[in-house]
Formats: sequence, C-alpha cells, structure tokens
Amino acid sequence: MATHAKDAVPDETPSASGHGFVGNMLENIRAAGGSPGKSLGGFIAAWVAFFLILYVLPMPEVAGLDGKVSALTPAGRAALAVVVWACIIWITEAMPVGVTGLVIPMLLVMTGAVKNFPQAANGYTTPVAFLCLAAFLFAAIMQAAGIDRRIALGLLRRMKVKEVGGVIWSMFGANIVLSLIIPAANARAATLLPVVNGITRLFGDTPEERAGKKAIVIQTLVYGSMISGMMIMTAHLPNLVLVGLFETELALNISYFNWFLLQWPYLGMFVLTQWWVRWYFKTKGVGIPGGMAKVEALHRGLPKPTQSEWLIIAVFCFVAIMWVTEEWHKIKSHNSALMGIALMFIPGLFNFKWKALQDRTIWGTWLLLAGALSMSAAMGSSGLAQWLSDLIHPIAAGHSWWMILLILMVGTHIIRLGMLSNIAAITMLAPILIALAPKLGLHPVAFTMLVSDTDTFAYILPTQITAAVIAYSSGTFTMADYAKVGWVSVVIAIAYGILVMAPWYAFMGIPVWDPSAPWPFQ
Repeated sequence: MATHAKDAVPDETPSASGHGFVGNMLENIRAAGGSPGKSLGGFIAAWVAFFLILYVLPMPEVAGLDGKVSALTPAGRAALAVVVWACIIWITEAMPVGVTGLVIPMLLVMTGAVKNFPQAANGYTTPVAFLCLAAFLFAAIMQAAGIDRRIALGLLRRMKVKEVGGVIWSMFGANIVLSLIIPAANARAATLLPVVNGITRLFGDTPEERAGKKAIVIQTLVYGSMISGMMIMTAHLPNLVLVGLFETELALNISYFNWFLLQWPYLGMFVLTQWWVRWYFKTKGVGIPGGMAKVEALHRGLPKPTQSEWLIIAVFCFVAIMWVTEEWHKIKSHNSALMGIALMFIPGLFNFKWKALQDRTIWGTWLLLAGALSMSAAMGSSGLAQWLSDLIHPIAAGHSWWMILLILMVGTHIIRLGMLSNIAAITMLAPILIALAPKLGLHPVAFTMLVSDTDTFAYILPTQITAAVIAYSSGTFTMADYAKVGWVSVVIAIAYGILVMAPWYAFMGIPVWDPSAPWPFQ
C-alpha cells in the first residue's frame, strides 16, 4: 500500500510536469535555471506588497527635526511601494535583474512617484551609469584580447598564491595601493574586475571551486574596495562629503593625515569579513587547480604579447592616469573612461569584431544599475528618504550613546535597501546627523562619522553599492548568495563601529558621548 502511494507521486520530469498552463510555467522556470516556488512566490509577494503599500496600509505621521508633524506624501508612498517591490524581486530573483531596471522607471511614473518619464529614467543618464558601462566594455575588451588572463597569471605567479585565501589577501593589497591613487571605490572595483575575472576562470566548476570564486569576488571587489577606501580621504567620495560638511557646518577642519589617523583601524574589519566569508563559503583548503605548478604551466603557455595587447594596455593605463589626476585636469572620471573607449576603437587597434565584445558585456547588469539609480533619485525627490529618517530618528531619543548608535546604524541600513548611491545617501543623511547630535547629547563629528561610515558597508543587496553591481557583473554569485553572506557582514560592521571605532575616536580626542570635547586637531 505504501509502495503504491509512493508510485502515485507525479514524476518530476518535463513530460510529467508540463500539463496545462501552470505546469508549463513551472517547467519553463526550471528550464531557465530557477526555482518555481521561489520565483513565483517572490513575484506574487512583490506585487501584493506593492499594492498594499500603495492603496491599503496606513503610513504614520512623523515629527521632523524642526518639530513639525508631517505625513508621507502620495509621491513618497508610491516610491516606497516601488522600493519594496524591487527589493523583493531582487532578493527572490523572480525576474531578470535587467528587466527590473527597465520596469522601475515605468512604475515610478505610473504610481505618481515622479512627474514624468525623463525624471523617472534619469538613472540612465547619470555619470555613474556611463562609468560602469565603460568599465564593463573595458573588461570585455581585455577578456577578448586575453589580457585579463595574462595579468591574472602574472600576478598569481609573482605572489606564489596557491589557494583562495592567498588570492583574497593579494587582491586586498592591490586595493590598498589603488586607494592611494584612484579616488573612488567603484573605479577601483572596475580596475580590478578584469583581473579578478581572469583569476576566477582558473578555477573549475566543482561546488567547492564555485564557492571559492564567490568568496574571491565578493571579498575582493566589494568588501576590499570599500574597506580600503575608509582610511584615505580621497579614496572614497563620501569621505569628502563629510569633510566638507564639517568645515561648512561646524567650522572644523580635518587634514588628509588626521583623517588617516582617525580611520586606519577600519583595516581590521577586513580580517573579520575575510574570516566570515571564507567560513560561510567553506573555502578552507580550496586551491587553484594544480597549484603553483598549474599556474607556472599556464603562464609558460601564454603566447607572446601582441602589439594590439600593448596598445590596449596603454589606453587602459591612460584612463587610469586620468582618474588619478582628476583634481589637476578637472575631467570627470566618466568622461575619461569614455575617452578611453573612443581610443580603443581606433580602426585596426584590435582584430576582433564588435559581437565578441557585445557577448561579453553584461548589459542586464547595466540596466539594473540605471534602474536602481532612478529609484534612488525618486526616494529623495518624493520625500520618502526624509520621512524614513524622521520615522527612525525619534526612536533613538533617551537611550545611551551605544544604543543610539545601534538604532541609527540599523535604521541607516534599512533606508539603504532601496538606494544605490553611497554619495547620495551620505549627502542626505549627514546634515540630519549633524543637526541631531546636539539634541541627543553626542559629539557631532564622531556621531556623524560612525553612522555615515556604516552606510559604506551596505552589503545586503548588490544594488546598494556601485562596486557590488560591478562585482555582480562577473556572474559568479547570485543575489541570494550575496544577501546571505552580506547580512552577517553588516552586523560585523555595526559591531565594529560601536566596539572598536567609537573607543578609538575617544582615544583620539573626540568621544561620541561627550559633545563638549575640544577639537583635537589644529
């Protein structure tokens, strides 16, 4: 009888499951590499949440910093519905990410979050979008020419790297060096993308090797790029936003060297995230297939560099130099990158066709980036970001300094779920934090820096950081992979700020709990 019941269970094969409209849908999802339950469940949940927020759920009135009580505007409610919809779709991967990037501007217009389509699609015309597209094209050109493989093998050979941990540490060293000369985490991630892609292609396709590739890409291109930029004032653009605000709002100056003194302990956070990422992906003992012997053999098997390769490298170096010297020539990084693309396509520079680059360029990721930028802008213009800030901030009143930091840090990460631009987030949050500090009895500089710094470590969705979008283009990890390892990394960042950086700031003369502490830097 039991055997008969077991035999009655439908066979999970294409012929058995493909009955009717629903059966065909489920089979199509499986054929596309997805999970029917996760994809359909996420799709339905996203739209249910969208309509509930848009038409049903009440939105509480909140008191702003000026004491005035305000409600979420209709445009802000619409933007919130789009943000929640996008977050659920991204986490469950219910739709291709490129499609969500295209759909977001439509939703912003149709719901009334923004006034017109050009405003809703402004993420497609931002400098960051063009910088990323140029970076993807650079990576495609280097891959088509085989330069990424040559650089990767040369780097591994020189550093005697044998396994995943060695790759990550060697790439972190490269990140630190680049942070001295390249003034943006996304530009560093773009520079290292073809190198890291070349390294990961040395690994096979076993479960252990796939996990190793995920650890390398996430820890190198995302965590490494962001953490290495914390200690160098010019290496992370939000650093400059904070320094400028302190000067204009508080008449306090922080020099390049003093910034380094305050921020260098953040390097220790990489040790913790390195341990966590490697433990989560179980990469201990996962080495490059064949070890150094394999690397040496592959390096010897490389053909002699061609004239085209040297010219491509020369153009790439020209762009890197333009990025480094941006303060001198005033040409923005996105324009420098596009100048490099124009030079790359001088007739006769290389012998492969445009289709070879088109097939290697992750267009879906670029559409995702542009859509996320559009949504980020809508959060600000609709008043949603300010409403969320006002909603969270009063909760902190009356608590001890570390609890206030904890509440504000967690609140910041909630707000950042729907925002891509770290610079936009800091530009929005930092003035509020500076004004809020004296009301909470906290030092304005230490408080603002600690909360703003945790914003840099928004590691739950790839769409929260441009460097993560660049990393996602490698195709080595999924949204779910990133979120599962990322939420613990966010907890590590929050704990590190409260337990390590707050005491360090106090040691340096700006205790977060003492608003009257004299400014230690002259």
